[in-house]
Amino acid sequence: MIHEETPSEVISRNFIERIIDQDLKTGKHTEIVTRFPPEPNGYLHIGHAKSICLNFGLAAQYHGKCHLRFDDTNPTKEEVEYIESIKKDISWLGFDWGENEFFASDYFEKLHEIAIKLIKEGKAYVDELTAEEVRAYRGSLTEPGKNSPYRDRSVEENLRLFDEMGKGLHDEGTLVLRAKIDMASPNLNMRDPSLYRILKSEHHRTGDNWNIYPMYDFTHPLSDAMEKITHSVCTLEFEDHRPLYDWVVEQSGIETIPHQYEFARLNLTYTIMSKRYLLQLVTDGHVSGWDDPRMPTISGLRRRGFSPESLRAFAKRIGVSKTNSVVDFALLDHCLRDDLNARASRVMAVLKPLKVIITNYPEDQVEYLDADNNPEDEHAGTRKIPFSREIYIEQDDFMENPPKKYFRMSPGKEVRLKHAYYVTCTDVIKKEDGSIKELHCTYDPDSKGGWTDDGRKVRGTSHWVSAPQALSGSVRLYDKLFTAETPGEATGNFIDDLNTDSIETITGCKFEPSLAEAKAGDYLQFMRTGYFCLDEKDTTEGELVFNRTIPLRDSWAKLKKKLGIS
Repeated sequence: MIHEETPSEVISRNFIERIIDQDLKTGKHTEIVTRFPPEPNGYLHIGHAKSICLNFGLAAQYHGKCHLRFDDTNPTKEEVEYIESIKKDISWLGFDWGENEFFASDYFEKLHEIAIKLIKEGKAYVDELTAEEVRAYRGSLTEPGKNSPYRDRSVEENLRLFDEMGKGLHDEGTLVLRAKIDMASPNLNMRDPSLYRILKSEHHRTGDNWNIYPMYDFTHPLSDAMEKITHSVCTLEFEDHRPLYDWVVEQSGIETIPHQYEFARLNLTYTIMSKRYLLQLVTDGHVSGWDDPRMPTISGLRRRGFSPESLRAFAKRIGVSKTNSVVDFALLDHCLRDDLNARASRVMAVLKPLKVIITNYPEDQVEYLDADNNPEDEHAGTRKIPFSREIYIEQDDFMENPPKKYFRMSPGKEVRLKHAYYVTCTDVIKKEDGSIKELHCTYDPDSKGGWTDDGRKVRGTSHWVSAPQALSGSVRLYDKLFTAETPGEATGNFIDDLNTDSIETITGCKFEPSLAEAKAGDYLQFMRTGYFCLDEKDTTEGELVFNRTIPLRDSWAKLKKKLGIS
């Protein structure tokens, strides 16, 4: 199906969409088939989210298909846990691969046949050089490589040795199967790359059937060809691999000839985008796991309270280009706030409680007041919140000796309790050490709902929680995991830039009783504090744990204004 452009889209459409439009228009393809091909050796991160949105989004846009294919060619690093987490992340982002779930291991027999074909045609040979010798023979960007002394082995000897490799008769690292291309090629990837290596490890799907496993650069293009992928979209670091991609497919004899297209990967300030480095954070105990809310993994972002819609909006906002750049983390924050503002339920929570006793309120009375769930959503409705003689407010909402233009609670000053009444502080009760124990206030019964019609101007508003019905728990306030925009740039070690203050846990918090029904996946705004979500993993019976997703302020909006960006 050809996508018909509107005038506004002509300018905004990315280069991959323009290629697809032309391919459909000329009849090169009648259906679009893309793929998302993760290696199951770690959890997906936000950079993968961009690729997921692109590949699945293109398939949806052109009424085609997107395959989920696990490139599982290295059993020493792959785990079923990673496969399940990847599938969960893609589904959570809102994409469905349907029946199109594949594994590179599905093609091991066919890949083996193609390797033998290449040997028989004199296009592959078994090499005995050590890894160090291979590097020395490969040459450099300015010097050509040298042929291996084993390069001209006979077809018969290569077939025999490759068969012995497959039977497990040789040790790991002693033999590899290499393509015979051009050791003088200006592209180092074409200097007789490895196609197979010996790995005597059990595979999560094929068990101990194989002692040899195909290399990624051999497996990936052939998997694309066998699945009839029309547009193989990958990031720019694979641009130099494209000649090898094409060579492998052309030599295979497979009729389908897919084409590889490269786009700029996501680089985000204050963030690392390497699964190897993320694994190091986990294994060295710098974070609690792959789903630590400070991690840029999709599972970490989900646990922190990000919505899939915010990540999709972010991916759309940064777009697709062929030029590498770095995206300011503030833009991700902006997309998140913009989404949560529309969907988050407003609730009241007091993180650092200060008890307030309303002395002229009846001692045994509890009334239930109306509170809107989300003023941004007219369909969100209202809820009932209890109000009583004893309430909690934030410690920061009271100052005994306030400066000018301080509008919150202080002795003798009238303030508004959100959804409730006007109150005035009359007494400050202190402990023996001089710290504040509680406040005594009076309320105006005629200001129910937090408003009056007598023209009084009350500028300060405080959120609160009724003490008898309050729920107890803790909150975690998160900051960026790294202190440097480019972690490791200054010292060469990203660990040096870890933010030692990236998490603050506050205990003894008080929450309105409606939060007893909160569950993971609910988006909440704690009034005047920020956006939060329930941490289902650590919440226990009688002790709620909430993660702060993001504060209310929007630094991206301020940055845009400063830079004059519309």
